[in-house]
Amino acid sequence: MSGYTQRVRDSILPLSVAATLPAAFDEWAFTENTVDHESPIETFELCGQQDLRYHFEIANRYTEAALWVGSHCILQFNVAVVQEGRRLSPAEAKRHLAKLTQQMQLGSCIRALEQLAKTESNPILSGALDYYRRNKKLTPKYAAVVFWKLRSLSVEHHPSFFRVELRRAQYIEDLRQMPTARVHRFWGALTTAQRRKAMELGMPRPPDDRGPSYAALARSEPGLHPRVAWEGDRCMVSVFGNDGGSTAASLELS
Repeated sequence: MSGYTQRVRDSILPLSVAATLPAAFDEWAFTENTVDHESPIETFELCGQQDLRYHFEIANRYTEAALWVGSHCILQFNVAVVQEGRRLSPAEAKRHLAKLTQQMQLGSCIRALEQLAKTESNPILSGALDYYRRNKKLTPKYAAVVFWKLRSLSVEHHPSFFRVELRRAQYIEDLRQMPTARVHRFWGALTTAQRRKAMELGMPRPPDDRGPSYAALARSEPGLHPRVAWEGDRCMVSVFGNDGGSTAASLELS
């Protein structure tokens, strides 16, 4: 038996009626309670994985015991996710947990913008906060100022959590007219498609950017943590999940 499996058994069986796996997991369900610890400092109480940011609570319907785990643990062990009295399918559960993670990421962005607005009396920063609350995105002009101030004032933030609005022709034109250095301020918040659009407009990649968009990876699989390595001209992306496992994909530069 692997050490990982043993840790899971030691965590779940004493709090369950069933004495074996996977039967014990049938007693547990997601409570809809979540916590964003702001930094990757926490441990999952089920598997022992460390240095993680988001907690999702599961509870046993017989013993009333509760554990704080990761969304990936819920999916991996088929813990019930129930909405309006109906147990969701694995695909539905994955989408629901991803939505909750995105909501926590949105909250993190708003808190960073609120801290900026309190730190410096600036109508652009207060306007950016109001705009983000309404639209859950920043315009390119707002993004250029916000990311400059986030860095200069040392406000903790995660660029990949933010979103930038580029659907309107005016915002694309604003991006076209913007100096390259300003675009690079918020490059980490752009999706792969948005980066491609920026390069079509004549913007080069930042010197330290040779990989795919972390923002796109984070949004497509919230809770996963991509790491990029290069083998010649091939980009190897290892994606680390909440359980500590990883998968890898090979992407070639275009």
